[in-house]
Amino acid sequence: MRSFLALSRSTHGVLDIAMPGFAALLWLGHFPRWPVLLVALLTALAGYTALYALNDIIGVKVDREKFAGAGPNAGYSVEASDLRYPIAQGKLSLGKGIAWFAAWYVIALIGAYWLNPLLIWVVLAAPVLETVYCLLFKVSWWRVLVSGVVKALGPVAAVLAVVPRPDPALLGLMVAWLMAWEIGGQNIPADWNDVEEDRRVGARTIPLVFGPKIAGTVVLIALLATLALGWFLPLMSPLALGLRFQLGMLAIGVVLLLAPGFQLFRSHEGRRAAKLFDRASLYPLALLALVTVFVLID
Repeated sequence: MRSFLALSRSTHGVLDIAMPGFAALLWLGHFPRWPVLLVALLTALAGYTALYALNDIIGVKVDREKFAGAGPNAGYSVEASDLRYPIAQGKLSLGKGIAWFAAWYVIALIGAYWLNPLLIWVVLAAPVLETVYCLLFKVSWWRVLVSGVVKALGPVAAVLAVVPRPDPALLGLMVAWLMAWEIGGQNIPADWNDVEEDRRVGARTIPLVFGPKIAGTVVLIALLATLALGWFLPLMSPLALGLRFQLGMLAIGVVLLLAPGFQLFRSHEGRRAAKLFDRASLYPLALLALVTVFVLID
């Protein structure tokens, strides 16, 4: 079971579920009915579990190349484990990994259909985009945009589960905010942490293609964009969130994103990239806690 959980990066996946929760509460303004809440949680868990497993399944050949003769770089603590990439390390068979992915993916499809039949399209798009993202590893650094879209699909699905017809402009704003967070706080720092392994296999990531100076600048710009776009998120909510909520979001963003991002921008050190990844992984959980407080006191 530890190998299966490592395949799906369970710690990171559980933290990621907080972002759909935040999006749903923000747009709905109150907790959904218990049946909807429970099915939504199971569907989100299944979706993230399946998608992270698919990432390792599609990338198993490259992962084997990356770690030939050396163990995986533990790097950031959120995913630090001797069992990272269990299929590539020969600790889990490819067949079992595919079965694990398929089982969770079916659960996600069933849950999505029960919540809102339109969600089926989101669930169907997710593995396609994740596959494209993996296949672009040695092709183009533009894959970072695909990663941003994939990360936005979970919160978009959560909104559609509770608000059947959301405002397209506001939904687009939320997607842009999520992409900025993913690119600056997750994707580039993760690639930065793995830069030596990626160099061995000819990867085309932003830290490798452009070097640490430009990569650090892109990270800082993306994180500043995250904070700026986040200022307008209350427009999506029926709650009277006001200045206190916006300042709370800003404080969370400064502590978990901007401060470690600026340290990385100044130092260009790999350990700073790992620290930023860890802090940015806590961003959804902190936002979920913040909006929950405002929902309870409304």
